[in-house]
Amino acid sequence: MATVNEQITDSVTQVNTKVVGETPAMAMGNLLMSTSQALGNAAHNATNGQQQANITMQAATVQGINSLMSTGTAVTGRSAEAIIEKG
Repeated sequence: MATVNEQITDSVTQVNTKVVGETPAMAMGNLLMSTSQALGNAAHNATNGQQQANITMQAATVQGINSLMSTGTAVTGRSAEAIIEKG
């Protein structure tokens, strides 16, 4: 049986030790990257939801104002008078 040069076995041992030593750091790096990606997506989704809600609220406000403006002045005056009297 042929013997292997000690320099070869030492080199292979050092590479294996390096790989095993780096594994926890690589795992943590992957975890932090995926966590930051998920948080970025959550922030983007929240921002998008707020923008859509603002558009909906603005449309509802415009519809309300349009409804108020389309009623007759007598109805608006009576409603305002009723609110003031209760106030």
